[in-house]
Amino acid sequence: MCSYDFQPIGIIHSCYREKFGIPRQPGLVTAASATLELYAPYDCPEALAELQGFSHVWVVFVFHQALRDGWKPTVRPPRLGGNQRVGVFASRSPFRPNPIGLSAVVLEDIQCRNGHCQLKLQGGDFLDGTPVLDIKPYLPYADALPDALGGFAAQSPESGMTVVFGELATAQCAMWERAQYPNLRQLIEQVLQADPRPAYRIGREDKQLFGMRLYDIDVKWIVRGNQIEVTALLPQKMEDKVR
Repeated sequence: MCSYDFQPIGIIHSCYREKFGIPRQPGLVTAASATLELYAPYDCPEALAELQGFSHVWVVFVFHQALRDGWKPTVRPPRLGGNQRVGVFASRSPFRPNPIGLSAVVLEDIQCRNGHCQLKLQGGDFLDGTPVLDIKPYLPYADALPDALGGFAAQSPESGMTVVFGELATAQCAMWERAQYPNLRQLIEQVLQADPRPAYRIGREDKQLFGMRLYDIDVKWIVRGNQIEVTALLPQKMEDKVR
């Protein structure tokens, strides 16, 4: 049996600073932004020649925070409520024999300065710090298959949740948008509309105060029936930044 040693070609800098809150598929949160920083020698303009003609790219990456010793043949996908098992190869779980991910995302821009290049991406589902193994152009004539069957995940997930901002969160969000993150409210709304709670909690009354990290902001929110209320947007604590 052959073995292979793959070295990352780059790293993702993403708005998602922890796994909780990341959408379960790419393209669900269009406001999500990321930068793919290419490592030398792959960051040269020659390696990206003609890529600007493609609107989307495939990003092949490593689930670097899902590494485990060994693997299991079945998983519980959130799409089935976290109660039903399916084969690992019938899922997109990060817990796989080889923890490799594949996402089609919008190629927003290619920026090259002093011979070093990086890619600006939109709509990704990448955790900050994700190692990237490869980039491939998305080919509509080959990759878009309108007659394909989607098994137990045939339809786009609909949570039925509405998102509102409390008075304090509204003021804090406006401050963050003016200072640094102009589409922050849209990003938060899209992430929370998908209801990122664990599958077993979805559809239940929930009195817990939840939190998730976007950029360097701790977003606090509560659930009341089918409504999620954002209560506060707090700066990330300094001790958390250095962990």
